[in-house]
Amino acid sequence: MSYQNWLNYLQSAEKNSMISGKLRKVLYKFPDGRQMAEEYSMDTGMVQRRAWRKCKQLMGEPEWEIELGEEPRQLNWGAGSKGNSSGGGDADNLAGSEFTVRESNSAPLLTKRVTKKNIEWRIRNLPYPLNVYNVSAEPKLHAIVVSTTNKKYYKVIPVPDLDRCGMPPIQANISTHHQFNTLIITYQKPEIMCEMEAQVLLLLKNVETETDMDDLLKGLLAK
Repeated sequence: MSYQNWLNYLQSAEKNSMISGKLRKVLYKFPDGRQMAEEYSMDTGMVQRRAWRKCKQLMGEPEWEIELGEEPRQLNWGAGSKGNSSGGGDADNLAGSEFTVRESNSAPLLTKRVTKKNIEWRIRNLPYPLNVYNVSAEPKLHAIVVSTTNKKYYKVIPVPDLDRCGMPPIQANISTHHQFNTLIITYQKPEIMCEMEAQVLLLLKNVETETDMDDLLKGLLAK
């Protein structure tokens, strides 16, 4: 399977998992020093947010870099315990830690989400009509490139999801839509990517998961 390297990489990580409301949060600590944080919907099983942090540097902690998420925001990773709350934030002190994803509020703003069948990017604050945009699959760049005929916007969008399953981006899988000053780019997932996502869920099935006691108590008290 062409996504086996990705599965092997995930398997190599130390993993911490917790349930918070309708989300399952997973924090990975890899042997190479990188960390990855994910949030999965308990309703759909789809990953809703993913962020990366590189190896620790000599001068302080590196910031989290968002790969996937509808809205950039602060995400708390406390597991409901009274653990270390310094915010240092790695798999060794998951309880009480947090990570913050920062995005500029200036236009344009790119966000990404995945559904069962598609990858979707939204680029907000782009007021031009649809015929101004050129959205092309660039296999050599392993990316989708967005440009405008008026030369007001240019963006190379990497597609790591496809890289992980050894697939180049294909033009025929791209569709575009524009509304409310937002360019919406939809990419139809290849079957192998859906298979890869299913295999990742099977891998996570065996990871011990804690419950956020604060959320649990709120639910019980609300009854």
